[in-house]
Amino acid sequence: MGIQQAMGIGTSLFLIAVGAILYFAVNADISGLEISTIGIILMVVGIVGLLISLFFLSSARRGVATERTVVRDREPPAY
Repeated sequence: MGIQQAMGIGTSLFLIAVGAILYFAVNADISGLEISTIGIILMVVGIVGLLISLFFLSSARRGVATERTVVRDREPPAY
């Protein structure tokens, strides 16, 4: 797993967590702004980002070659 994949998954989980906190735990009222709606939006964006990150992670794993070629520079000594 590359650093970019780890950051994508971590960012998605962070967005889901912040969205859940805003939706379920915050009861503040701001004029013209619904905190719960922002929480739902952050959770949806985080879930979509997580799915995209996992899709790219699985497609990268499928592209890994399973066969390896061994090249010998010299023959081993015969005993």
